[in-house]
This record gives sequence, C-alpha cells and structure tokens, in this order.
Amino acid sequence: MTGDNRITKIVVLGGGTAGWMTASYLGKALGPAASVTVLEAPAIPRIGVGEATIPNLHKVFFDFLGIPEEEWMRECNASFKMGIRFVNWRTPGAGEARPRPHEGRPDHFDHLFGLLPDHKNLPLSQYWVHRKLTGATDEPFDYACYAQPAVFDRKLSPRHRDGTRWASYAWHFDASLVADFLRRFATEKQGAVHVEDRFTDAELDQRGHVTAVRTETGRRLEADLFVDCSGFRSLLMNQVMREPFLDMGDHLLNDRAVATAVPNDDERDGVEPFTSAIAMSSGWTWKIPMLGRFGTGYVYSSRFATQDEATEEFCRMWGLDPETQPLNHIKFRVGRNRRAWVRNVVGIGLSSCFVEPLESTGIYFVYASLYQLVKHLPDKRFDPVLIDRFNREVETMFDDTRDFLQAHFSFAPRADTPFWRACKELRFADGFAEKVAMYRSGLPVNLPFTDESNYYGNFEAEFRNFWSNANYNCVFAGLGFLPDNPLPLLDFRPDALASAQEVFDDVRRRRAELVETLPSTYEYLRQLHGK
Repeated sequence: MTGDNRITKIVVLGGGTAGWMTASYLGKALGPAASVTVLEAPAIPRIGVGEATIPNLHKVFFDFLGIPEEEWMRECNASFKMGIRFVNWRTPGAGEARPRPHEGRPDHFDHLFGLLPDHKNLPLSQYWVHRKLTGATDEPFDYACYAQPAVFDRKLSPRHRDGTRWASYAWHFDASLVADFLRRFATEKQGAVHVEDRFTDAELDQRGHVTAVRTETGRRLEADLFVDCSGFRSLLMNQVMREPFLDMGDHLLNDRAVATAVPNDDERDGVEPFTSAIAMSSGWTWKIPMLGRFGTGYVYSSRFATQDEATEEFCRMWGLDPETQPLNHIKFRVGRNRRAWVRNVVGIGLSSCFVEPLESTGIYFVYASLYQLVKHLPDKRFDPVLIDRFNREVETMFDDTRDFLQAHFSFAPRADTPFWRACKELRFADGFAEKVAMYRSGLPVNLPFTDESNYYGNFEAEFRNFWSNANYNCVFAGLGFLPDNPLPLLDFRPDALASAQEVFDDVRRRRAELVETLPSTYEYLRQLHGK
C-alpha cells in the first residue's frame, strides 16, 4: 500500500455505542495517519436499560485500546456476567421471574462461559450424556460439569477478594455510559472529531462511491471510507447504497421489545452475576443486574402479542405500573444486509445486522466486524477480494448465531401458547440441520471440543468457531434435548467411563470450595467501584 493510496479520512455516521466503538477502534488501529470524524445527531434522551456482553470484549476491544478493566468498569457502572440463566423455558405459564417447579427442581438451566474439561481425549459432555441416558445420574448437565451454577445460586463473584479471577466472565453495563466514555476517549486521547448535526444526503461519484455526506446545517464531510453506524435506519447502507436487507423472520419470530430500568435493593437482594432470560407467553424477558438497578425488557413477536398485551404481561411480572413507569418501546428487524460492505461504505452494528438480544451478541457483532474491517482494510482502490472476504466472514458470523438462537426456541419443550408452538414449525438452515444431526448421533458439535488453554487468546480461532461444543451442550441439554444414544465408542472404554467419576468429583470439590470462600458479587462490586 503506497502513501498516495492510503485511506486517510474516515467518516462514521452515527454515535451511540457502535459509533464510538468504531471511532476508538479505528483510531487505535490506524493511528494518527488516518483522521476519524463522527457525525452524530443531537442527543436523543436514552433510557439506561443495561447491556450484556460476552467474555472476549475486554481482550479484543478494551485491552486493544489499552484501557484497564477496572477503569472502564468504574466509568460504566459495570457488573460481572458469568453466563445466562434460562428461567421457565421448559414449563408452561405466563411471565414469572421465579423458576416454576420442573421434574422436582426449579425450572432453570445455565449457559456458562468457558469450555468443557476433557477426559481421555473426549469432552466431559460425552460422559454426562452416557450417564444420563443409561440412568446413572439425574444431576443436571450444568451442575455436573461446571462449578458456576452453585455460585449463581448464592450470587457470588467471579473474582476472589484479592482480585484473582477464577472463572471466565463478561460484563453488564449501562450502554449510554459506555458510549459517553468512548466518546471522551476517542476525542480527547485520539483526536477524533465530533460533529453534532443531522445527516441529510450523500454525494456519489461515477463509480457509485460516496465522496461526502451533507448535514442539516450545511456541512459537507468528505472521506475515503464511510462507516454506517446509524442503527436500524441504515442511512448509508440501505438508503444511499440501496443494499437489500435479508429478512430472517422465518428463522426468528421476535421483532419487538418493551424495556425499562428497575431499582434494586442490592444490600437486601444481592447482585446476580448472570443475565436472566425468562420465558414469557410470546417471547422472553431479559434481566441485566448492575449496582442499584437492573435493566429489563420483554422481547416478543408482534404476530402473537400486541404492544399493550406485552406491556401488561411485562409490568405485571415486575409489579410495575405501566401508566407511571418509563418504558421504551422498540421495533427491530431481524436479518442482515446482503453484503456488510458495499464499495466504500461499511455497515457496523444495527445498520448491518441484528438477530435479537438472546445470547448478548449485539456488541460482539460490532467489535468482531471492526476486527475484520481492520484485517481486510484496502487502500483507495478498494480491492474487491478484500471486501468480498470481509462480507463472507460477517455473513458466517451472523448466520451461525441466527441458527443457534433459533434452536433455543425450537427445542424448548413448552408449547402452551401460539408463539411457542409456531417456533417448533420453523425450518432450520441446511448447514445447521447437519449440526443437529451430529448432536443427535452423540458426536461433539463445533470445535473446540474441550478447554484448550490458548483458545480465548486466539480471537481468529474463536471467531471461526464462536459457538463451541460447550455452548451447544449447555443449551441443548438444559432444554432437555439429548442425543438419541450415547457415543458408541464409550461402550468399548469401561475404564474411561469409570475414571470419569474423578472429573465429576473434582467439579463438586471445586464448587464447595468456591461457595465457602468467594465474596458476594455485591461486596466485590462495592469494593471495585469505591462505594
């Protein structure tokens, strides 16, 4: 790449979390040789409902920026998240925050971070399935294979009192505070230019490339590369470049949400170190705990519930008055643009693709796309090979996530409402149907199969196999969807079957030790935030 052809001017259309993550990341990756301008419409009042993330956020994004975890956590009212607890996905009934009884236990299961231990070159999940299908155990998969569920039950911390981390974790935070924090970082420390104005239209050259965007007050912002972070409006990708949006409503039915923030008595009730996903009559509700409050929202399908019906069920569950409680009603589209990068315009975040909030992939899609953007960054000639490769990576990332989320609803045992029955009628994509067939036959699904020590340090490997064998087993086994038979190989290895008990015993010992020694999440967060 010659100096004459380098991309040196970038305009990001849209602020918010996606826009300021983009400005910060590109500012770090490209350095002072490239100028970054963020065109952001004047601030619209936002409701701080909270955002949930996944564990590689710090390593891939904040660590890349050189921002210590404790620093950004304090700035963003961040809390810890060790996984997702699914509540009442197996039992019928209206929305209820407390688990209902299911087969002698509360109806919840945990989707946990971290990979499975192995034993004799097979993941521990294979031994649990064999024991379960042969009647040798009735212990749930999550409690048998992980120490975290017992920690969840007691609302304990993923860090010891001295700060030592014992488990993989992600974060909950106020998304508005994150956007503000990154805006200050990008403008004050990286020299990004912040323009508060409204986009009106774009100028194109004879190739169809955008040369400049114009604003309501008459500004004209030129650039070599334009990044569309304008949200669902997709002002550049869909409206200017006219790139088709591929609706995926035939895979995922939810297209609406009603959200709010609810005060929490942390000293009395504690702070949960996990996101809750609570099944409702026409979808599910998230609960994202932070200090002093939790963010919550009912994600539902407009085909099966009206806004008023969803609001009433949601408010009844939390004991809220819909007439006085501040509520944010959200319409979203499920799907992706046919291409995430067209000519010299790249879509990042909601302007490019969105599944739905289940599994907390929204912010991941932003920084994973930024990682791929920098990896495939062309010069001003915009080599189509680089752009096509970027588009294939984003397409794979999105489609794999869409299919995994669809399985949550399709394999949930409950079929007590039209919504849950309709979820059972949706067709899987061909590639995902093959993965389901592998699981049914007792095979591990998706590398990595076991806890490879270098996996979380290798984002390239993680990007290509984002949903690991552990993810599939946590969700499928939690929903009660098991292989048809144990892996036949184990019948030839009675020694391995017998000695696997030592691994399960190690999990129990570790669990007991953690429960005895860990501080509560509330206690640790008060220490971290200096409260």
